[in-house]
Formats: sequence, C-alpha cells, structure tokens
Amino acid sequence: MLVYILYLLSIPSAALFALVGVILALGARDGAGPLARSHLDYQVKIWFTSFWWTVAIILLAIVGWITTVIGVGFIILWITGIIAFVIFVWFTIVSLLGLLALLDNRPK
Repeated sequence: MLVYILYLLSIPSAALFALVGVILALGARDGAGPLARSHLDYQVKIWFTSFWWTVAIILLAIVGWITTVIGVGFIILWITGIIAFVIFVWFTIVSLLGLLALLDNRPK
C-alpha cells in the first residue's frame, strides 16, 4: 500500500516519490505473498511504462525545440505537452485503481 501512496504523492514531488516507490516495490517482491506480489509486479510495470514514455516525450521535446527554427517545433512541443499530460493522468488513475483493488483484496 505504501508504494501506491508514494505514487500518488509523486504528483507534487516531481516524481521523486515514484522513484522511491518503485525501489521499494522491487525490493519487496521477493518475500511477498501472492496478492502482494501481484500488486508489486503491477506497480513496477506501471512505473517502467511511465518511465519509457517519459524518455520518449523528452526526446520528442528536444526534436521540437530544435525544429522551432522552421516553425514545426511549436506543433511538436504542443503535442509533446498533451502526451505528457495524458501519461501523468494515466499514471495517477492506474495508481488509484490499484490502491482500491488492494484495499478490496483483489489481485492486480
């Protein structure tokens, strides 16, 4: 449950708590029971999914900044911002839904 809370608290912490959360999830997976293990695996999965999408967004933003000279970059930066917002909302929603599933003793 702590990892889900850290994920939700990552919103005001610029994802610092999410990094702490995934480290805790990775460390706790070995000794966890089946229900906890399914949630810890899910938490690691959503963190890595968000991480790789963030890497792609940063690369796209760099391309956008470089191409602002020819005017196309502004459109790329706008699209990058929208994608980043969608990933941010997705991460928050799946973390909240995972926490609710854990509180209901349902595997993820």
